Amino acid sequence: MLQQTVVATVRPYYAKFLAAYPRIEDLAAASVEEVCGHWAGLGYYARARNLHKCAQEVAALGGFPRTIEGLRALPGIGPYTANAVGAIAFGLPVLPVDGNVERVAARIFAIPAPMPVGKPEIAAAAQAFIADKAARKAPGDFAQALFDLGATICTPKSPDCPRCPWKAHCRAHAQGVAASLPARAKKPERPRRTGTAYVLLDAENNVFLLRRPPKGLLGGMLALPEEPPAKADWREAGAVEHVFTHFTLTLSVLAARRARLPAGALSAPADTAQLPSVMRKALDAGRRALNLESNDKRSA
Repeated sequence: MLQQTVVATVRPYYAKFLAAYPRIEDLAAASVEEVCGHWAGLGYYARARNLHKCAQEVAALGGFPRTIEGLRALPGIGPYTANAVGAIAFGLPVLPVDGNVERVAARIFAIPAPMPVGKPEIAAAAQAFIADKAARKAPGDFAQALFDLGATICTPKSPDCPRCPWKAHCRAHAQGVAASLPARAKKPERPRRTGTAYVLLDAENNVFLLRRPPKGLLGGMLALPEEPPAKADWREAGAVEHVFTHFTLTLSVLAARRARLPAGALSAPADTAQLPSVMRKALDAGRRALNLESNDKRSA
């Protein structure tokens, strides 16, 4: 959950997720649709699908692999996660390299290569940390100490070099360039995409929904339809915008109400539907427009 998501956002999801799946066997036995429902609003939904697949494999194996190679073979686990689990859970002498560790290494070794091009060079240099005898004796403690060093002292802006226990060994500090490293290449402007979302409610405030394909954008999640799901008096409800990692999406929202949803329709109560954030924005816009329409009719 913490991949590309901050702790404050993750905390309530993490607590609810563990309450729903206290054991890995519980997660493995759940449907992927249920798991994605618990993930709704957190974003990057491939993580939920991979986590579910990973749980099924670990349950089938009878426990987690205790080697980096075995961990890397699990769905959704790359070099960082494998090294983090290996070091912290199993005491393997490896170093997980996250953004904090990259920053510390770039400064300790004064590596000028800009990110993200410089990632391989910085990660390779960081491996020198784990060669230390103390680091290899307690790799989990050492990794977490590095995380904390980057998060609290060797910060992205205005690093607190006077308090740093490694300042005597930091080449960037010696050169007076610590705050400028790691260098960042200019980010390209995000492309913009557009689409339409249809909000169809019944008299009981249930909303018509579809299940997205398992792969691709919002894979496996409940979503509003992109085409009108039924004949209705569609009302323009404005537009909503959502920023994804690689693009910005603007959805034009149209809303309507019918006494009943089409027979066999997938639906959920509008108040509690487990939807991705962009779909929740569109649903809320549609409901506001329909409530305004109802108020206008009552006033007339």
